[in-house]
Amino acid sequence: MFPKIQTIEDVSAWQLCCGCGACAYVCPNEIEMIDTLEYGRRPQFKDGASGERDGLAMKVCPGIELTRVSKTEGQVGGQRFFDIWGSVLGVWEGYAADPEIRFEGSSGGAATALGLFALERLGMHGILHVRSRQDVPYLNRTVLSKTREELLAATGSRYAPASPCDSLKQIEDAPGPCVFVGKPCDVAALSKAMRLKPSLHEKVGLTIAFFCAGTPSTQGTLNMIQQMGITDLSSIISLRYRGHGWPGMATAEYKVDGQVQSSELTYEQSWGEILQKYRQWRCYICPDHIGEYADITVGDAWHRSLTENQPGRSVLIARTVRGKEVLEQLCLSSFVEGEAVPAEVLWSCRPGQAKHQGALWTRTVTLKAMHIPAPKYQGFRLFKLCRRELSIKEKMRSLLGTSKRVFVKELYRRHNPTALIVKRNV
Repeated sequence: MFPKIQTIEDVSAWQLCCGCGACAYVCPNEIEMIDTLEYGRRPQFKDGASGERDGLAMKVCPGIELTRVSKTEGQVGGQRFFDIWGSVLGVWEGYAADPEIRFEGSSGGAATALGLFALERLGMHGILHVRSRQDVPYLNRTVLSKTREELLAATGSRYAPASPCDSLKQIEDAPGPCVFVGKPCDVAALSKAMRLKPSLHEKVGLTIAFFCAGTPSTQGTLNMIQQMGITDLSSIISLRYRGHGWPGMATAEYKVDGQVQSSELTYEQSWGEILQKYRQWRCYICPDHIGEYADITVGDAWHRSLTENQPGRSVLIARTVRGKEVLEQLCLSSFVEGEAVPAEVLWSCRPGQAKHQGALWTRTVTLKAMHIPAPKYQGFRLFKLCRRELSIKEKMRSLLGTSKRVFVKELYRRHNPTALIVKRNV
């Protein structure tokens, strides 16, 4: 019998949760987000909650369903639509003009510069985004930044669980429009929430997503810290995953006998050898690692030749008319050094994107054949991409790999993600 996904609890139990926190936003009296060690941020029903509003929570969940605005591949007016990339109204490459922002940022500081531009030139009230917790630096928290100093304190990628959507009430209650910055799944959840809540929709002035390869669990970060030679978690003062050059080092500062020390790992060591192995299952079957639901998507200019800790560069994609107008203004301002580039640069920037999308059809079909719950995707043309982009050998490898993961990750049974909660969690 095929398991039915009817509640938010089901979504979490079958490892389809993204950890975005949108369910907690629309059902604040019933649901809260907690940080679990092996799975990431997960919803938990509060004491006494009946779960009667599950229907509302399910409507904003990006983990179980995503619908893409389907268009014919090609160009209509100034907009191009690609089966692989979605809507593209323009692509820019550049970096923050402010040397400090560029240095602190993960890939040229363009996202931070864009946020500052939105505050100082577009009149946005604040930027809702994620930064590390000061009391527990290896965990994340959502903040509404209103100054350059606050934005700088949150620079650098956070390869750890975060739930920015559970704080959307800060945008809804703000006196003016705000910017939302998050992973592609976070922005997808926001787009669903805006359809339900007009009061939220009118306060979202701009949405920014960034290229994402998946969210590692907190266990992944703890293992990375262990590889740095740090055994006392309470001694950690700060933890950066990237920045201070491109792609930057994972760096932890900690105290030993009252003296501040630091330990580093390269990007290849931290992400390539450790963190990526701890990505949540839903990330393996995600159709949107590139922020199709945002106004603007920001990513690393990976098509550039790379040497350790060189100055970073970013790629920015306009997804909507609003996003295009903002980027055109941004690149004419003193906030960013940038220029328009052909959309074709995206293929060099993320060379594995086409095959990932093609393999996704094989993965979801394999799951359904094994009676394992899988998300419902509409408009992504995954079968077409599978047929076009993957060889027979690659299709078989995807099928067999997914079958193996069903058993390795125990996808055939319900889990209880909230059984192991990260200590010092809020």
